[in-house]
Amino acid sequence: MIPTPEIIDHKIRIYLSCCDENGVGRTGYIIVSAENPKEILEIGESPLVDVGMPGSFDDNGAICTSIVTLSNETKYLYYVGFELCTKIRYRLLTGLAVSDNNGLSFRKFKSTPVLERSNSELFFRCGPCVLQDEGKFKCWYVAGREWLQLENKMVPKYSIHYLESIDGIAWGDCGFECLPISRENEYGFGRPYVIKRDGIFKMFYSIRIKGKGYRLGYAESLDGTHWQRKDDELNLDVSSYGWDSEMICYSSVIDYENKTYLFYNGNDFGRTGLGYALLGD
Repeated sequence: MIPTPEIIDHKIRIYLSCCDENGVGRTGYIIVSAENPKEILEIGESPLVDVGMPGSFDDNGAICTSIVTLSNETKYLYYVGFELCTKIRYRLLTGLAVSDNNGLSFRKFKSTPVLERSNSELFFRCGPCVLQDEGKFKCWYVAGREWLQLENKMVPKYSIHYLESIDGIAWGDCGFECLPISRENEYGFGRPYVIKRDGIFKMFYSIRIKGKGYRLGYAESLDGTHWQRKDDELNLDVSSYGWDSEMICYSSVIDYENKTYLFYNGNDFGRTGLGYALLGD
């Protein structure tokens, strides 16, 4: 689940989370052909980022959502730490792992979150997408402090927030809510994935809809903080049957030559697998 792609040597390395029989996710990778992503060239044999020790913020999952290349050898991998709770179902915060060998292996920067919970973002500070732009690190992430009762089930309410950092490690306690929920049938915006093209920020994100599950959304911004939703322009919905007929979520995009690939997960939050679409202009 949650594909995060990068181009390496004319191939696409996709960081993703693979869950065990208990639903615990660990970050691994696959490598696919950049010419034909259906062609899987390599599957990682062991996790790149494993869960933390019992009682830590990532003891029940460590799921990559963003990769930043600082130099030819150094990469920052931002991941969601999943922690089961008693009074609420779970808590999601953000950790950082670092590679000094171009992504062959990673070590956790520290055993605590780099996006720790705060008073206004109490339960969720997770799912970040981090870009280096204009001499700083820019981060769009999921934040929330509320649970709702929907269809006899407690579900989280969350939206997309924005933060900046000088070093990609130290972040503020409270971000700016840059994409708030504005429609009655929506209660969550998940996994933002932002690219900058021709001076325009483009965000691909997941919309949690009452009674329908996740759908994909799209928005544009000139400054990265004020966004205009253009969901219909994405023109991508669930299939009439099959692995992505109930839900599509956790999208990411990458350019290769004259193509733009959008990777995404399907039904049951990605349990049914990973697919891709070819985006037009």
